[in-house]
Amino acid sequence: MLKYLVVIGVIAVVYYFFIKKTPPVSSSNKKSGTQKLEDNDMVACSECGIYTEVNEAILSNGKYYCSKECLKDSQ
Repeated sequence: MLKYLVVIGVIAVVYYFFIKKTPPVSSSNKKSGTQKLEDNDMVACSECGIYTEVNEAILSNGKYYCSKECLKDSQ
C-alpha cells in the first residue's frame, strides 16, 4: 500500500512541476497599470460618462473629460 502512495506522490509532483500549464498572463499593461491608448480609442468622460476619442478628450489629473464644462464642473 505504501508503494502505491509513493508512486502517486511522485506522479503528482512530476505533473505539478513539469506538465501542468499555468494560464497565460496577459501582458496588456497589467504590470504598469496603465494602458497605451491610440488616437482613435474611445474613453469615458470622468464627469458625465460620455465616450469621446482620446485625441479629442481633455486629460487632467489622470482623468479624461469630454469638454471644458465637464472639466470645470469636476473641480
